[in-house]
Amino acid sequence: QVQLVESGGGLVQPGGSLRLSCAASGIVYTIWTMGWYRQAPGKQRELVADITSGGSTNYAGTVKGRFTISRDNAKKEMYLQMDSLKPEDTAVYFCNADIVSTRRGDYWGQGTQVTVSS
Repeated sequence: QVQLVESGGGLVQPGGSLRLSCAASGIVYTIWTMGWYRQAPGKQRELVADITSGGSTNYAGTVKGRFTISRDNAKKEMYLQMDSLKPEDTAVYFCNADIVSTRRGDYWGQGTQVTVSS
């Protein structure tokens, strides 16, 4: 069984920063691409950023230059440093990973709320 657990969400003022973390646990042999997605009320879930096992990154245009994705393969963790936050960044942020466990699969965390408001 594989679990992905996010942490670090909360309430922040516009222009502020937050750092999200995602930790994988359970039977994990290999973690390929990991990513952060977000879903705002009434909207579809969208990709924020992803990172390959080799460290190549990809960002949505709306967050490029403000967010930084990283990972620690030894710790089986992924991070999202979010700076210059805007009200439109308000959403539930989900961790996703392509993991080889007893089977290879696409796993999701439970989500963490990020609210940007004054």
